[in-house]
Amino acid sequence: MEDKLEKALESLEEWENIKYRMKEEGFHYCFNGYSSWKEINDAEFQKLKDEYIESAKRLEYYVKAKVIETRMQVKLLS
Repeated sequence: MEDKLEKALESLEEWENIKYRMKEEGFHYCFNGYSSWKEINDAEFQKLKDEYIESAKRLEYYVKAKVIETRMQVKLLS
């Protein structure tokens, strides 16, 4: 019973640490810069984190591409 309690307390500490870092470091930086969080042994968390990072990268690329595209359009119309 003590072993289960110890594991549960360790898990709680990990989750509270992530929550704290999301607030203190900012959500995006918490997952894309501050830590890879590989020590978190939770498949769903890792999947969601990886999907978030991939989506953020795709969105950043898309916005940058739209800036270039729109600048070219403005230049052609000027």
